[in-house]
Amino acid sequence: MAIEYPTRQETGDILKNSKTIAVVGLSNNPERTSYMVSKAMQDAGYDIIPVNPTIDEVFGKKAVASLKDIEGHVDIVNVFRRSEQLLDVAKEFLEIDADVFWSQLGLENEEAYDLLKKNNKTIVMNRCIKVEHALTK
Repeated sequence: MAIEYPTRQETGDILKNSKTIAVVGLSNNPERTSYMVSKAMQDAGYDIIPVNPTIDEVFGKKAVASLKDIEGHVDIVNVFRRSEQLLDVAKEFLEIDADVFWSQLGLENEEAYDLLKKNNKTIVMNRCIKVEHALTK
């Protein structure tokens, strides 16, 4: 299956129409990329839900251990996990019926892509959500 991601215009539309971003692998360490990117998105007006079983909270928000622990609808699941872990995250993503699966710059997994595509999900991989947001404002 050929890998196709949304165009920059489509990515801009996704970001304009989204409010809630669950961040898998969000660190509470301000030096980490996941923290910096998520803070920028929170500052841009998005509701950030930290998904990390090893921390209690970040940005004053209680962290959840997994996507399945989130109450309410999630627009985007932004993933900061190694590429080999994306398939497991994709399987959990399908259980919560979120709209967009987004993995950060440098992260791609063909099996995860194929699974999500078969389920008609919108997929963005190997792109930084903060950079895309800045480019599509």
